[in-house]
Amino acid sequence: MESAIRHIADLEFRKIDLALFETENHLRPSAVAESLDASMGRLRDAPSMTPSAYGIDFGDAEPAVVRKRFEAICRLAKIQTVAVLTIPASPIGTPFDDEVKRLAGLAGHASREGLVLTLMTDSKTMTSDPSLAAALCKAVPGLGLTLDPSHYIQGPLAGGNYDEVFPFVQNVLLRDTGRKPGEFQVKVGQGEIEYGRIVNLLERNGYDRALTVSILDSLDSPFEVEVEVRKLKLLLESLI
Repeated sequence: MESAIRHIADLEFRKIDLALFETENHLRPSAVAESLDASMGRLRDAPSMTPSAYGIDFGDAEPAVVRKRFEAICRLAKIQTVAVLTIPASPIGTPFDDEVKRLAGLAGHASREGLVLTLMTDSKTMTSDPSLAAALCKAVPGLGLTLDPSHYIQGPLAGGNYDEVFPFVQNVLLRDTGRKPGEFQVKVGQGEIEYGRIVNLLERNGYDRALTVSILDSLDSPFEVEVEVRKLKLLLESLI
């Protein structure tokens, strides 16, 4: 984690979207719950970059365990002055009322702590349907969305209109994405993401938070990731 943050700092970013995934090797939710002090120590040892948001995945933990770990992450977020916490929605096909019940307790706790809980827009979850994503936000007080438009290009929506989610957006992750299979991540300018339109819709809905460059690095990437990160950073800076 420390090395990754240092590399992001070298690319001249001022903030990061910090991932707390139970299945990854950086900072796990279970570790935060076990020792807040140790987790803060790891973050202090990394280059000084304030997170703009946390992306959280609890894995297959039981609801009671999730609640304990979520409350610990909320305490960490308050210490770091991070306002936005992103979690995945439940899988497609989950009953709407069950999802509202699951989210209500978490969103309520976050709100009481001065934080905002958001759901990631993801093609494998209930938020793959923009109408359902918006309905969840209307049904759960304080709930917002983290918009990743790539999932509306490649997912079940297949490039359809998703404007109705913008009033609920509290965080944004961006890369370029094509419509063909295997084009979830393409070179900037070769895909279908309309950055200018997205920025305009965000501004129209009063959005005043971060735009996150979310180009994923992998060993089999067909292009030089660092080059594309710099390109998208410059492009977004030119739009705001």
